[in-house]
Amino acid sequence: MSEIVSYVRHGGVGVITMDDGKANAVSPTLQAGVQRALDNAEADSVPVVLTGRPGMLSAGFDLKVLGASGQPAVDMLNGGLDLAIRLLSFPTPVVIASPGHAMAMGFFLLMCGDYRIGARGNYKYAANEVAIGMNMPFSTLEIMRHRLSPAALTRAVALAETFTPDNAVITGVLDAVVDESELLPTALSLAESYTHLNMDAHAASKLRLREDFLIAVKDGLVKDDEIWKYIFLR
Repeated sequence: MSEIVSYVRHGGVGVITMDDGKANAVSPTLQAGVQRALDNAEADSVPVVLTGRPGMLSAGFDLKVLGASGQPAVDMLNGGLDLAIRLLSFPTPVVIASPGHAMAMGFFLLMCGDYRIGARGNYKYAANEVAIGMNMPFSTLEIMRHRLSPAALTRAVALAETFTPDNAVITGVLDAVVDESELLPTALSLAESYTHLNMDAHAASKLRLREDFLIAVKDGLVKDDEIWKYIFLR
């Protein structure tokens, strides 16, 4: 798909791998690569496994783009949330297999899988906005509200708590944790089991389940866009 995003069919499953050799920054290039890979998976009508490079799902947005400010920064932020919304409403099952750290926008993308698996290890999952002096965006708050336990949501949003594979399942960060060597095989097996679902019924039921939630995320993004324009276009 691109130099940093690949799409490969494994039987009845489409595997999307993000690997920029570093932190898998959710840059405009990575966003475009994942979107094209999702186009392929949608055309193939197959469940998706989205994964990263060893030790890293994603550490968040590209700080160089944010540091340069201007319209590219606003576009990148909106593009990341557009990608999250697409994952949340994707017409086939989405399994996210996190090989390691998931921070900031990487953490929010992790929340967007229908089933989320993490690798055991010294890995961190966090929305660190408050820790670095940022207000939590309205849209990402809604994404976390949908997946995290109430207590964990408060700690994640207000205290920028860092979660780990040890407490990820009980807090709602992940659905399962496996040994690193078993991460991709487990994700593939799980996604393959979903090929027996009726995809039309899956898509319709997922949208019914998430209708109000998706509206809240999109409404939040409208508010966020105005704030981002104020910050980056002055």
